Amino acid sequence: MVYSRLIRAALIGSLMIFGSGVLVSAQTARSDEEFGPVVRAYLGYLRNEQEVVDDRASRHEITPVYYHRNLNRIRALRQKAIQIARETQNDYLPELEAVAADELRLLFERPPSSQTLKVGEVVQTTFRYLGAVRSGDLFYVFARLDPYEQAELMQKQKAPGESAAGSAVSNPMSGAKATGRARRVSTP
Repeated sequence: MVYSRLIRAALIGSLMIFGSGVLVSAQTARSDEEFGPVVRAYLGYLRNEQEVVDDRASRHEITPVYYHRNLNRIRALRQKAIQIARETQNDYLPELEAVAADELRLLFERPPSSQTLKVGEVVQTTFRYLGAVRSGDLFYVFARLDPYEQAELMQKQKAPGESAAGSAVSNPMSGAKATGRARRVSTP
């Protein structure tokens, strides 16, 4: 008699947990409908990552601290992705990275101070800082610049030094003679 009550309570509890999980999943799927296929695919990727982390935790392959850090990171990435998609009304997301202050070394050889980061700032010509998201932990979210943006930034950084040295070359109407040799261009 006591066992049958325990089994019945366990079954009801399991059904309630399963039912709430299905409801949350259905709500998430419905909320993703406002986005295009690229953003939905990224949000689906984040759901899959969460399932992998949950699975590894259920098999005791990871520590509880690691589990919670990664769940919070996934939430932070999801929150920032949805924010970007809604603000831009565009079906495009850059490659996003979310790191805690103690993980900045994972992205940068010379990590910047988290207190000096400014939203929109490009850090070491590889990442644009998008802002901080508190999701359990405080995560700093960066967008990786595409190779074209990186090349353009590197070119702009070189240009001020070159224009000062070769100002006579850049303005042939000034009457000044060129003092340096033109650069040699080689094909790859």
